Amino acid sequence: MGRILAIDYGRKRIGLAVTDPLQLFASPLTTVLAAEFESFIKNYLRVEPVDEFVIGYPVQMNNQPSESVKYVDPFIKKLRKTFPGKAVHLVDERFTSKMASRVMIEGGLKKSKRQDKNMVDKISASIILQSFLDNRSFKNDNY
Repeated sequence: MGRILAIDYGRKRIGLAVTDPLQLFASPLTTVLAAEFESFIKNYLRVEPVDEFVIGYPVQMNNQPSESVKYVDPFIKKLRKTFPGKAVHLVDERFTSKMASRVMIEGGLKKSKRQDKNMVDKISASIILQSFLDNRSFKNDNY
């Protein structure tokens, strides 16, 4: 069984998180520059098996796609084309940056670390991934 890799897409930086090999827990992986994403992922896939991708999808409070989809949709299209054998799941990413900030505060990180956008992006990716895992588990438990 391969890992699931989550993506918190940004035009400048992309936060990444992965599951353990049993796909039970999400952990922050890294943050890469958007321009370096494709080469990073190709190298990562040479080392680690990845079965699926989970992408944070920008949705407004009324459940309609936000303005940011004009950047995310082409990224998703390219990801699907580059890795046609991998499932791509979209997960509502509302509030993930705020949740990431709260996690860092509760974790006791100093203010300077909490202001590090790279840290926020990879923690946001892990929140997106854990949300996906929790939802999948709930569906499996409740038919």
